Amino acid sequence: MLAVRDEALAYGTAKALPEGLPEGPSRFSAPLPLPEATRQVRAARVAPEGRCRSQGLGWLVVIEPPYVRVARAAYDAMAEDYVDFTRHSLAGKPFERAMLASYAELVRTSGLPGPVAEVGCGTGRITAHLHALGLDVFGVDLSPGMIAVARRDHPHIRFEEGRLAALDIADESLSGVVAWYSIIHTPPEEHPAVLAEFHRVLAPGGHLLLAFQVGQAGDEPFHLAEAFGHQVALDFHRVSPDHLTRLLADAGVPVIARLLCEREESERTPQAYLVARKR
Repeated sequence: MLAVRDEALAYGTAKALPEGLPEGPSRFSAPLPLPEATRQVRAARVAPEGRCRSQGLGWLVVIEPPYVRVARAAYDAMAEDYVDFTRHSLAGKPFERAMLASYAELVRTSGLPGPVAEVGCGTGRITAHLHALGLDVFGVDLSPGMIAVARRDHPHIRFEEGRLAALDIADESLSGVVAWYSIIHTPPEEHPAVLAEFHRVLAPGGHLLLAFQVGQAGDEPFHLAEAFGHQVALDFHRVSPDHLTRLLADAGVPVIARLLCEREESERTPQAYLVARKR
């Protein structure tokens, strides 16, 4: 059985590659120098057959990491079960509600015009809670099954498919980003790229809220093979709050507040919450 905090609905939607394309990292339609290639990836928009088009820069192909496909398949399979399991989970979590309320106040009083994106929104329960707190918020998730449930249960809120490391969101257009247990399926070596993407979409002064499971460098990921009667293959990566704080500072989104909650009897790990603000 999944713990409520083992949700991590975080990765994306690039479609299957056409036959005959080479294996390996991203393959470009024409050689590009590294800085231009990096800029093109960040500007990319998902297009048919797994190709991505960036404005004025031609076509490129982004090959989706295996852990993304694994996470999508797992959460698609258990979407209906998961919505019932998590529907009232915030009711018994006063510290979580306090962090969400404090974050919402920071965003409302920041004066920034853009909306908030909850990335890895799953069934939309946190997105809906933030909406009730007065935020202009929409949800993004890798799982079409989860997005379908979110749209059904919260028809007044926009939900779209997407992945953390390649958000289809304009540069500096958001007043806030919330990643509520959305990075825990991300291998630690991929965290800098994900945080760089959060920095890209946040407006200067925009706020980021992260919730995650606590661990130490070198910890083996927890592997889940079954959930709600479905066969899955999910790895849960735990991270040190101090380490993530350093990564956020390096990404240009320094931490301004943190909360560490010790492990409850029903939980496998302590839980941490970081609020950061883009310089």
